[in-house]
Amino acid sequence: MKPAIFALTLFSSAFAVAPIPTAQQAKDASNYVPNAYIVEFSEEALSRRSLISRHEVYAAISQKGIPFSIGEEYDTPGIFTGAAIWLSSPGDVAKLSEIPGVQAIRPVVKVPAPKPVGLTVVKNPMTTGLPDSYSTHVMTGVDKVHARGIFGSDINIGMYAHLRPGIDYNHPLLGGGFGPGYKVPGGYDLVGDAFNGQNAPEPDNDPLDECNGHGTHVAGIIGASPDNDMGINGVASNASLFSYRIFGCIGYTTDDIITTALIQGYNEKMDILTLSLGGPSGWTEGTASVVASRIAAQGRVVTAAAGNDGQEGAWYTSDPGGGIGVISVASVDNIVSSVQNASVQGVDHDPIPYFMALPLNATGDWPIYATSTDISQVNDACNPLPDDTPDLSGFVVIVHRGTCEFTQKLSMIAEKGGKVALIYNSDTAAFSPIAVGNFPAALISAADGKFLVEQFVAKANITISFPQTGAAATIPNPDGGLISAFSTIGPTFPMYLSPALAAPGGNILSTLPLKMGGYGVESGTSMSTPFVAGAAALIFESLGTAAEVQSTGGTKNGEMAEVGRAVIRILQTTAASVASTHTDGAPPRTVAQQGAGLIQVDRAINMKTIVEPGQIALNDTDHFKPNHTISITNMGSKVVTYQLQHIPAGTISTVAPNFPFVESVPIVVSANAVVTFSRSSVTVYPGDTEQFHAIFTPPSGVDNKTLPVYSGFISVTSPAETLKVTYMGVAASLKATTILDSTDEFFGISLPAVINADGYPQERPTNYTFVGRDFPYLLLRQVFLFLRHRLWLTSAHRLVFGTALVRFDLVDKDIQFTPTIPLSKRDPYTGWWSQSTARTFGKVKTIGPLGQVEYQARSIDDPSNGYDSFAFQGTFANGTRIDDGQYRPLLRALKVGGDRSKEEDYESWVGPQFGVVTP
Repeated sequence: MKPAIFALTLFSSAFAVAPIPTAQQAKDASNYVPNAYIVEFSEEALSRRSLISRHEVYAAISQKGIPFSIGEEYDTPGIFTGAAIWLSSPGDVAKLSEIPGVQAIRPVVKVPAPKPVGLTVVKNPMTTGLPDSYSTHVMTGVDKVHARGIFGSDINIGMYAHLRPGIDYNHPLLGGGFGPGYKVPGGYDLVGDAFNGQNAPEPDNDPLDECNGHGTHVAGIIGASPDNDMGINGVASNASLFSYRIFGCIGYTTDDIITTALIQGYNEKMDILTLSLGGPSGWTEGTASVVASRIAAQGRVVTAAAGNDGQEGAWYTSDPGGGIGVISVASVDNIVSSVQNASVQGVDHDPIPYFMALPLNATGDWPIYATSTDISQVNDACNPLPDDTPDLSGFVVIVHRGTCEFTQKLSMIAEKGGKVALIYNSDTAAFSPIAVGNFPAALISAADGKFLVEQFVAKANITISFPQTGAAATIPNPDGGLISAFSTIGPTFPMYLSPALAAPGGNILSTLPLKMGGYGVESGTSMSTPFVAGAAALIFESLGTAAEVQSTGGTKNGEMAEVGRAVIRILQTTAASVASTHTDGAPPRTVAQQGAGLIQVDRAINMKTIVEPGQIALNDTDHFKPNHTISITNMGSKVVTYQLQHIPAGTISTVAPNFPFVESVPIVVSANAVVTFSRSSVTVYPGDTEQFHAIFTPPSGVDNKTLPVYSGFISVTSPAETLKVTYMGVAASLKATTILDSTDEFFGISLPAVINADGYPQERPTNYTFVGRDFPYLLLRQVFLFLRHRLWLTSAHRLVFGTALVRFDLVDKDIQFTPTIPLSKRDPYTGWWSQSTARTFGKVKTIGPLGQVEYQARSIDDPSNGYDSFAFQGTFANGTRIDDGQYRPLLRALKVGGDRSKEEDYESWVGPQFGVVTP
């Protein structure tokens, strides 16, 4: 098989409607390390006599005349064998792909440190009113497992967190030391404090982290020692935590380092590997995903964050969470919340809870000022306040939530001198932490806000104070137990179930480095992911010798591997479905966001029934298979009769009906799948297995142009327990989904388009000398190509949906080809990149390939973050020079599920004529 290659210098950058970014801006904001590639070697080729070692591969590369340097090396057969290689020219990638033993070539990807959701540092251990971890244990049945004396003993957990991972192992709740006999007996710092992603790593044997704390927060969720004044209690407090540090104190890391850490954890016999990291992808082909998938196939549990991009709509899953067999974890809000109470003076009213873990830094009694007396005005303070607004420096400013960002409202208040603000909630929004930047402001309830506005209108003699001690409390979270608003929505483009599960991740108290105060509250799927890792440790301790695996007759290690491969199914079939709201009778949340639901660890450990499979991927209408077999195994000692029931989780419309963009908030439609069973109940004798058939019919009456994602559960209920099988499908053809954006919504001009250096669309054939500013670029959004000097072409295109392949070719100016996007419209596993030297593609005669990019995520609506770009300098993908002449650019994007060899499975566009002219 010809290896897949990466043929261009690839960049990623921030998208803005205006001005269009320059080539340098695109390069500076790159998501990829220029000229750096992870090369996978064929283990079969390396085992042959003619090519017996990686060093012979290196020698063959040198014989090809390819200058290169070697970075990370990987030598774990069955998991990954290869090396990270730096090339002098992107054109050398094509030559590299011809080396015997080279199986795949993938770009080295930058992994930035995402911002935490709602971080509150608690420096005073005597602070009251903080959520303790017991509430999350009650939500998931962990408290019942602990009551049985199960705490994850003799289980090794390797940790890879996304914000400066590492552990402050000096924390008393994390063992107070490092090395054999401590809670953190080992680990490795792969980068050093000074590493920022752009300099050389300086690894050492000490994974201590004192400069950020995210890894320490994750560690506390898994394994903090119980019986402390803060009420923190790790899910698996007796487990051993091994820290693999992959970030320095600032900057980003790269996936070649993440791959090294994963393989090191695997080789050091970690039972569980947990990664609170990832970035939007929708595919399973990134290096970290490939390695994580292979490790999971060996029976090690791998948990990964689903992502915190719920506001971006569906089809936005993260890598490596989308890896096959990897447990991608969604977030559920804690059932309790931390609040402070503001005191009210002058009128009779109870204290007003405001959503902060620590008091607002404002002393004394403050009169109030409402920016609007109309409580229905949701755009309150989105625009500059009236000229007659008084100096607000002496008031607590009361402002309504809605329309624009909180920081925008607060900036309008600050322009009038405001120093403290209370934002009152809308009637429908969640009462939860909000992002207010550095401004002293907090959220209060809608009822309290309306009361204060009424008092302001009545000119009551009212003041508010913020006690600095003794005013903390915990309250029932009205959204507790529901999916967190920030939790990413799937599925993957190949229709894998991602996220797979959910766990508590919203408003979680845990440990921080002692130098940061010791404790803090954070939210995110980074918090729910280690919770599932801890749950897996409890399952390992309990089921390592369970009847389910005793039948294998294997060793203890073999039994453990069988349990490891079964953990995702065990947790899915015993999970509790998460409702869409707390309203009685509300349907479950879409499986695309909750996966199989909130884990129930006590059910997982105590189950007397095995139901297989744990999930059913029904795919799209082109690949739909209606009939599925489900088996039930009775591990108990009595005959059991199981009742079968279909519980739909609703259908969501994911794409706008008359516009090719994914909805930022999926719309729930009143249509469900229909499921019929071959029998209504199943009786199973002890130790036996029985099967039944489920026949699925997608929902009818839905608009397939909106990509309706339907989902639900098959409930299998006995008098003693309830288990389930989770399913999901899309009632449309993914191949029919639009890939390329041809609107004018983002850059103000219709896409695709060729633009000159001054920012004007090219309307007629134009020659370019590529001297100074005389060059064009192809604007499509997502990939940005500049023609400069001999030829520097950068292209940007907007992908309204994911694609497995975007290909660029140079074609003759007189090409006879009818693209899917007319020019007149002016309004898998083996690798990411592949190279074809053929001069034709279907009916299209090409002069030569410029390059191609594979497995691309869809673009998003955020104008500050939404395009990828690549550049090449005067050569085709194989490094040969482009002659002077008249050409057109040809762009093609493969439809989801399309055949790469079929021209009709691509969207295409041919650009206007341009000339390459040497001055």
